Amino acid sequence: MLLNIAHGIDHMFLLIFATAVTSIAFEFGYHNWADLMPYSVSAFMLFGVGALPAGRLGDLWGRRNMMMVFFIGIGAAAVLVALTQNAWQLAAGLALLGAFASIYHPVGIPMLVQNVHNPGEVIGFNGLAGNLGIAVAAVATGLLVKWLGWRAAFALPGLLAIVCGIVFAVKCPRETVAPAKRGGKARVTLTPAMLARAFLVMTTVAVASSILFNFTTNGNSQLLSAAFAGVIEDPALLGAMLALIYTVASFAQIVVGRLIDRVPFKPLQLWLSIAQIPFLIIAAHVQAWGLFAALLGVMILVFGSIPFTDAMIVRYVDDRLRSRVAGMRLTVAFGISSLAVWALGPLVKGIGFPALLWSMAGIAALKAVIVLWLPDEPAQS
Repeated sequence: MLLNIAHGIDHMFLLIFATAVTSIAFEFGYHNWADLMPYSVSAFMLFGVGALPAGRLGDLWGRRNMMMVFFIGIGAAAVLVALTQNAWQLAAGLALLGAFASIYHPVGIPMLVQNVHNPGEVIGFNGLAGNLGIAVAAVATGLLVKWLGWRAAFALPGLLAIVCGIVFAVKCPRETVAPAKRGGKARVTLTPAMLARAFLVMTTVAVASSILFNFTTNGNSQLLSAAFAGVIEDPALLGAMLALIYTVASFAQIVVGRLIDRVPFKPLQLWLSIAQIPFLIIAAHVQAWGLFAALLGVMILVFGSIPFTDAMIVRYVDDRLRSRVAGMRLTVAFGISSLAVWALGPLVKGIGFPALLWSMAGIAALKAVIVLWLPDEPAQS
């Protein structure tokens, strides 16, 4: 339960800024939220880069130890962000938050799937928990900004994370042996050439998926505000609407997780990638409730694609190496996709949301082509 809560915390904390950016920009003297958005790139860059050492420490030092560092560290970093007084202090605080956030995926997910017989379903449920964190970020941040200000939107969840860390330290059994020293083998054995090909495809697909994920989750709040301008202006109500989209879309991960345990990866991921294209194009040309419906379709497919890479690592990589392999994959994928966060504000200012959505449709098409290179291999061994 605490590992699933941690996934929700991880995604929630990374997206508090995206929801509160308009209020922060106003307080710091910026006339447009887009001008402040690039200052958050440090969080997403370290979210990727930090995964490599986090994964290595998870395998060699212990996953339980690293998860305690995650809870306490990300909570303390969020409290520090709440105390910042200018954009550069904010960037430094968000960088620290991103560094601690980088621990979860290469450490928490391998810890979660140790010795389970249905990894796809477990990962799907864990993905639901993570994306519910995104939904909570949308609605809770909107409400906290409205009632208590943006600083409370960081500080209160930060204190909650520290409490979770204390509970985790008390309740989680100690590891007697570090993962790297355990025995075991991969569920499916591939030749070195096929394994290298699978890792290359997995990483490049993860880059494309992460770019789409970052563009949407960081831009949806402002996209929804622009689409409902003159119709709905209340930021708390818009946050609740976005939370509804994320909550409904999150359940796609349970469905996909179960399918991963039953059908081959390749056709399932291919059709999910292809299906994103028309929804993104439709979203580029509609407003208000039409945009709401199209965005729901987009997020169902974006969230539904998330479990694949973690499930592939469980399937093809020995548990003794999983945190390190996940760390390498995440460093590349999140490191590159963090540029999407940096570019979001300037792109929206320069070309507008419709052109950006068309560009995202092109990325989804490219991802579908890359998936075709995945080795043909049945989902069950």
